[in-house]
Amino acid sequence: MQKHLIIGAGFVGLGMAQALKAADIPYDQVDASDDIGGNWYHGVYETAHIISSRKVTQFTHFPMPESYPDFPSAQNMRDYLNSFADHFDLRQHIELNKKVSYLRPIENNLWEATFTNGEQRIYKGVLVCNGHHWCKRFPKFEGQFNGEIIHTKDYKHPDQLRGKRVLVIGAGNSACDVAAEAARVATKSVLSMRESVWFIPKTFGGVPVSDRATGVLPEWYQRLMTYVLIRLSFGKHEDYGLPKPQHRIFEKHPTVNSEVPYYIKHGRIIPKPGVSRLDGEEVEFVDGSREAVDLIVCGTGYYVSYPFLPPELQRVEGSVVKCYAGSFLDDYKGIYFIGWFQPRGGVGSLIAALGPLFARYLQLQDEINVPLGLVFQEMGEKLPQTHLFDPQRIFQGFKQANLLYEQLVKKAHQVDSKYPDFSNRQLPPIPANRELQSKVVI
Repeated sequence: MQKHLIIGAGFVGLGMAQALKAADIPYDQVDASDDIGGNWYHGVYETAHIISSRKVTQFTHFPMPESYPDFPSAQNMRDYLNSFADHFDLRQHIELNKKVSYLRPIENNLWEATFTNGEQRIYKGVLVCNGHHWCKRFPKFEGQFNGEIIHTKDYKHPDQLRGKRVLVIGAGNSACDVAAEAARVATKSVLSMRESVWFIPKTFGGVPVSDRATGVLPEWYQRLMTYVLIRLSFGKHEDYGLPKPQHRIFEKHPTVNSEVPYYIKHGRIIPKPGVSRLDGEEVEFVDGSREAVDLIVCGTGYYVSYPFLPPELQRVEGSVVKCYAGSFLDDYKGIYFIGWFQPRGGVGSLIAALGPLFARYLQLQDEINVPLGLVFQEMGEKLPQTHLFDPQRIFQGFKQANLLYEQLVKKAHQVDSKYPDFSNRQLPPIPANRELQSKVVI
């Protein structure tokens, strides 16, 4: 029986592997790193903690230990993911130090995966779970800088900041975490934001803010409630020398941080607008002010990237993967993009809900010849326009999808009968100068 391939053994990849295993769907799983855990293993700094709470971040069917704090540390998360893999006996299917270099559709709607060691394997389908916190996005600067420029991905320990004059560029969660760390150990901490963000407190009344948005709450109510919590916790932006944000709450990925406002009030973080140019040891900002710094840390995000896919399968526009139902293409069968979007809140509870539903989708895909994405398209579903999603709407969508599953099955067979000759368009093999060592059909 042909297998599926899961690319990535991070939070999403492990969750999907457990779902496939529970549904008796054969698969292989590979990861380019030398251990599991994804970004929690190779991508975060030692002092990192999750911004959503333990309750919403954990897999609902595998709770985190009660001894964990409300906001577990990076080490907590690594231990938890290892425990998850052991509990569900996932390691036997995971190959580490196994990097996919090329993936293409071939005859009979199968997929050929080529690995960096030259090995090739044939799979029924591929679940792409390679994450979106690894392909670093750097800003373009005018001028020259005499100091060091790194990305937050390169930041691992406070000693990199200790005693230095640090400029952090960005307004996201990692940028604000590093700015707060610099406020504690650096000589100077400057935080450059092109525009203000809504700083959402991590807790209110002793309860994680993410735990308060439970049940089915409309987004307007979540937005209003969050605004009230912000005002009660921090007051106005003007109280911190910051302009009011020009976007509504949740229109951009939220910045959950209680320390930046605190350190601004203590003079330990100097807020600045966007960078205008670099000038030796100094940085000039768009308001004309200047600061002398030794180190620039760019918390400017990541590209959603699938370097192993040929151009015909590159469906990324900005931070959005143009696929139906979050995963499916309408013109290629057997490739599934998972975990590229950024919901507000923890990923574990979402993957726990998605996994069993996705396994049903894979079983349905086996029954029809056309891509499941084409079925969703003909049912009227639209392509996504944003990478930001309200988790409550996602949970509602999963619930509705399960309730209407039999209707989906009926529609799938109707669409399948309309396109009896469908076949994935085969794409060229890897460049001829790449030496292949072996080929395994699975």
